[in-house]
Amino acid sequence: MTILWDLDPAAAEAYGFALGEVEQINSGARVSRALDDDPAHRLVVIGPDIPIESACDLAEHERVERPELGVILLRHRLDVTALAQALRSGIREVVQADDQTALGDAARRSLELTSQLAGHHSSSASEGKVVTVFSAKGGVGKTTLSTNLATYLASAGSKTLLIDLDLMFGDVAISLQLVPRGSILDLVAMSGHLDAAGVASVVTTHPDSGLDIVAAPADPGDADRIGASIVVELLRVVRSMYDYILVDTPPSFTEHVLSAFDASDLTVLIATLDIPAVKNLRIAINTLDTLGAPKDARTIILNRADAKVGLRPDDVEAALKQKISISIPNSLSVPASTNKGVALVLDEPRHPVSVAIRDLADHEIRTRFGEHLPNGAKRGFSLLRGKK
Repeated sequence: MTILWDLDPAAAEAYGFALGEVEQINSGARVSRALDDDPAHRLVVIGPDIPIESACDLAEHERVERPELGVILLRHRLDVTALAQALRSGIREVVQADDQTALGDAARRSLELTSQLAGHHSSSASEGKVVTVFSAKGGVGKTTLSTNLATYLASAGSKTLLIDLDLMFGDVAISLQLVPRGSILDLVAMSGHLDAAGVASVVTTHPDSGLDIVAAPADPGDADRIGASIVVELLRVVRSMYDYILVDTPPSFTEHVLSAFDASDLTVLIATLDIPAVKNLRIAINTLDTLGAPKDARTIILNRADAKVGLRPDDVEAALKQKISISIPNSLSVPASTNKGVALVLDEPRHPVSVAIRDLADHEIRTRFGEHLPNGAKRGFSLLRGKK
């Protein structure tokens, strides 16, 4: 049952289209008593005439007592100050009072999140695993690999989040033709008390796979406003919300990237058949060694492995002094899928590139972390017969 805290006697009827049947209450104290009497309540909607201070007080209290409870605030007019104050207090969403469609969508999202949180709280399963995808050189296919890995994991039934940590020039959202509801920048205002509701307020869902993303800021100038501490806090919070958290990174050792490395259960390092990429990856490996990152928590991927450019995979292994785990073939279908805004693993699942990416996800991620693969899935054998 949804509780509607509103002073207007006609409010229950007015918001009935968006909320359905509600229990209307006209004071904050009575809302708290109702929640104490019936823990099954999953959503509280606070009317537009309730003072924002009272609304935030209730949300802050219930965030501690009932972290899975959703709180939505209605306002006659939306402004940045009220939005920031509300999100800091634990209110999940702020909605224009006269927008029934937006209210209905917000209520649905909140109830879905509540169900997920309740499931996590009642489960003894281990925390989600953080997988950081990195290369010290741009243009090696890092974002393409991240988006395809994440969409495959999500489509395979794992609750998956992809975080775009390329704060200046992140392309995760545009690669999947998504219009972000928010970005990691919006989490800065919640620093120090970020929770699942705060994360949910900025997440955008990919409809074809169920993948959630946290997008990079739209303005490159906003990157300087995002401290590394928010990355640490974000990764801590989302471990309890998702099975897998993938992090797409810029080609440099920023403080944000170092924070992601520290939190990672696996680092996916990407090489290509060109000398600058191999040289930079060798430096990156040495840097990780210096930082004390465990060697068994890394895997090396060779992208465009069959390109005829004068280097061979054996040369890359010799230079890196490490084995290549997965080789992904070269194909014009990859940039074509990016330009269409689709994930190749979903659009062309039998494509050799898709087979290689599934192989990476199944055997370097899912099996590594104890997930049982259906039908005893085996490694692919023809990963280098790429389409031209």
